[in-house]
Amino acid sequence: MTERKLRGLYVVTPDLADTATLVGLVRRALEGRPALLQYRSKHPDAALRREQAAALVQPCRDAGVPLVINDDLQLALAIGADGAHLGREDGDIAAARAALGPKRILGVTCYNEWARAEAGLAAGADYVAFGAVFSSPTKPAAVHAPLALLTRAHLELRCPVAAIGGITLENASAVVAAGADLLAVISDVFDASNPGARAAAYAALFESV
Repeated sequence: MTERKLRGLYVVTPDLADTATLVGLVRRALEGRPALLQYRSKHPDAALRREQAAALVQPCRDAGVPLVINDDLQLALAIGADGAHLGREDGDIAAARAALGPKRILGVTCYNEWARAEAGLAAGADYVAFGAVFSSPTKPAAVHAPLALLTRAHLELRCPVAAIGGITLENASAVVAAGADLLAVISDVFDASNPGARAAAYAALFESV
């Protein structure tokens, strides 16, 4: 498993079909130096997803921000991404760890399930993600993960803890205070007039904790 310290904003890409628009927005967000950037797309066109993911490799390298691919281990391997983030239906975590090797990043979505977090870590995950901590426009039907679960994870699990779901700059401080090491955010960064400044504002939340 990677020894990289994961702490800060975990910016997640919006679902856009236009690659040039997506890359432009990502470049602006990277100016705020997030801890991680995740490429997330539910577009049915596999060729488009590969095109977009590959197009984000160099901007992330230039910014020194690791690129993680959501829900698709094979795509992460194909483009040489820095890691993968896998949910319940995305394959075996131990097999993913073996495929990625020891230095790349592996995260697991745990929803609100403590047992899944423990199992993911035992299988080689680098971080666990709980959510939705607040109602989310991206996943309105997502299960709720209370802030108390983040606190328990912070105290009991020896790994970074990510929070996702409805996080905004206005409610983020409470999530960090509860024990989150990573704040996974889509809309509140990419819908901002200045995504880089918005990302930097999130980073500042961790400087005082």
